[in-house]
Amino acid sequence: MSTNLTNLKGGEFLVNSMNFADIYTPEDLTEDQILFKSAIEDFVKNRILPNIQKIDKQEPGLTPKLMEEAGELGVLGAGIPEEYGGLGLDFNTETVIAENLGKTNSFSVSVAAHSGIGTLPILYFGTEAQKTKYLPGLASGHIKAAYCLTEPDSGSDALAAKTRADLSPDGTHYIINGQKMWITNGGFADMFIVFAKIDGKDFTGFIVDKDTEGLTLGPEEEKLGIKGSSTRQVFFNNVKIPKENVLGEIGKGHKIAFNVLNIGRYKLCALVMGGCKAVLEVATHYAIDRHQFGQSIANFGAIKHKLAEMAIRTFACESATYKTSGLITNKISELVAAGKSKPQAKLEAAEEYAIECAILKVHGSETLDYVVDENVQIHGGSGFSEEYPAARAYRDARINRIFEGTNEINRLLLVGMLLKKALKGTIDIMTPALAVQKELTSFAGFDTPNPDDTFHNEKKYIANAKKAILMVAGAAVQKYTTEIENEQEVMMDVADMLIGLYTAESSLERAQQILQSDAPAHIKSISTDCVKVYTYSSIEDLAKSGREAINYFASGDMMKIMQMGLKRFTTTEPFDSISARRRIADHLIETGGILMD
Repeated sequence: MSTNLTNLKGGEFLVNSMNFADIYTPEDLTEDQILFKSAIEDFVKNRILPNIQKIDKQEPGLTPKLMEEAGELGVLGAGIPEEYGGLGLDFNTETVIAENLGKTNSFSVSVAAHSGIGTLPILYFGTEAQKTKYLPGLASGHIKAAYCLTEPDSGSDALAAKTRADLSPDGTHYIINGQKMWITNGGFADMFIVFAKIDGKDFTGFIVDKDTEGLTLGPEEEKLGIKGSSTRQVFFNNVKIPKENVLGEIGKGHKIAFNVLNIGRYKLCALVMGGCKAVLEVATHYAIDRHQFGQSIANFGAIKHKLAEMAIRTFACESATYKTSGLITNKISELVAAGKSKPQAKLEAAEEYAIECAILKVHGSETLDYVVDENVQIHGGSGFSEEYPAARAYRDARINRIFEGTNEINRLLLVGMLLKKALKGTIDIMTPALAVQKELTSFAGFDTPNPDDTFHNEKKYIANAKKAILMVAGAAVQKYTTEIENEQEVMMDVADMLIGLYTAESSLERAQQILQSDAPAHIKSISTDCVKVYTYSSIEDLAKSGREAINYFASGDMMKIMQMGLKRFTTTEPFDSISARRRIADHLIETGGILMD
């Protein structure tokens, strides 16, 4: 497997590695990004958090007003080109913005729906007239957006939509009839991105203004969480819109829906990663302040384990998120240099890294679920009370495993996309897979530890994890060929192996950077502990997923050979993870829950 690539192709992490010095990390923020981050932190601290209760109760006009304030700050138009009223900032800066908005509970949902799936379809697929008409208002927040895709009978299967659009007899308008549900921002949106089938067959996007006759809204949904976000059904009863409001090409609405989701999945992970960091601070402060049996519960080993594990998983999520941000940013620059417009380059770059975006969506949402659950546990009975923030964070986190395609759909998608790239030859998986097969029948050489390399074992574990995945996935594809898509359990096992690999390698690369930087000794030590614990745990999980898949599709001698191979590729040296977690927890207690900043 080759190394030292300046930029990986999407999905290529399975067979190649980058030079760790080329990975983008949170430690690489520029002065301008730090200043922008500080401005957003002040906005969140002074305008959003004091109003969280009012936002949750959907105080009339409050969220739209705060969104306009976010627009004045540049948050809503960060990625919109300056000629359309935005700031035209780079993708890495958008990551910084998303992370810090992730600390705002329901408000972040409203902003993400507006600036993501509500705005990007026009930026990427709109005509010049549509961009000129809508983008300045979307950037400022004076036009609020919503995205209408889901219907009662079409969720993950978006192309099963029944909403239809028919051309008027005079050929100047389309008449839309149908129903959409779970529409975020539905209660206050001024403009809707709507998907309907022309003549009941051509799936197409449309721009529909709120005041169009025949468009009506259902009541606010009573939701489990994110209560502060407006969620309504939208009904279309002979809604007449001009032909000029067709978005993109007729019959190509799926291109809009699916491509915008790539960015949405990535941004969701950046948001939840920010949420993880905020919850970790809350949990740490509570553990310090709460006393039982004559001392702070932060002194107890069981609580230290929880705090440390929350931090370790957040570190991995953050590392993978920023690495992907750097990959996408580099690809955007490459495409712009080749003559693409910046919006088109951004769209194509996100499509290139669709596998990584799906990985992040799954990992980020499940990391936040873990963090908020442990936060409730640390709070004990208080965590079950709405008087404390733990309950809100717990409820609000649950939707993220459903947003932007369920985690099950994303697991299947990321494996399917990787296999398609392999079949097309976009990524050469066959050569390393054959090398792994030969290695299975060869003598296993002895590993000579390098006492001068802090991460000698972790590098070996990552390299072997790639071999384990190639072995399991290769054998499964060889057995089922194109029918593997029907073996969803196997695909999900492979997906979990890929997720563990990507996040572990991202964490290792970041820690290698930190170790060679001028960072304080305690930061180097903590990042090292995080990586060692996370990699050790990831390999254990990877082995479990591999065993489950092999036990299902292999038999006889083949099963024995593969299980032996899996054991060979997932063997780890003894490691004291308890002491490492205690050191991480002690650091958190000292800093009030801040791991790296």
